[in-house]
Amino acid sequence: MSERAADSRTRILDAAEALFADRGYEASSTARIAGRANVPKGLVFHYFPQKIDVLVALVDERTFVEELPDGPDAPGALVEAVPGDPAGTLSRLARRLPLHASPAMRRILFREADTHKSVRERLGRLNSEVFLRARRALELAHPGARGDQARLEAAAATFTAVLIYQENLAGLTGQHIDPDAVADLIARALGA
Repeated sequence: MSERAADSRTRILDAAEALFADRGYEASSTARIAGRANVPKGLVFHYFPQKIDVLVALVDERTFVEELPDGPDAPGALVEAVPGDPAGTLSRLARRLPLHASPAMRRILFREADTHKSVRERLGRLNSEVFLRARRALELAHPGARGDQARLEAAAATFTAVLIYQENLAGLTGQHIDPDAVADLIARALGA
């Protein structure tokens, strides 16, 4: 792809990202995307034969979920756990949330997950990955709780929900949840 073509395609995706985040997928026509990108409408269809292809490309190219590697060294990989410090371990995990996406892309993920399978699948992978990390972090940081998998899983699921949905909640209500305070609350509930 030439530099000029790549620039046009990027401008189309930039325009779609802004419009989908602001107005939603359904309320953003290809004509509006083309106008905002300052390209002919036909060029949108050249790169993306259907409007849904624009959304799929955005989700695939502009959200990245960094997954934990499998293998014998995996339990500690990408998780900075400190034995005896589950609150600090969860706080570090919160700062290293494995979702790489702009705030606009995060809004798109949550807005479009109900109606678009590819978006729902990406959000599901994110949720699974954060849950896996939180559970591994808690197992490493609070080794005495390993026999109580149900409590660790509930704690990991709670922390995952806070991390993933806090930005969405802030956008809807203006309230911000402090992940460090939630990490401390979870650690206390686990008896750490």
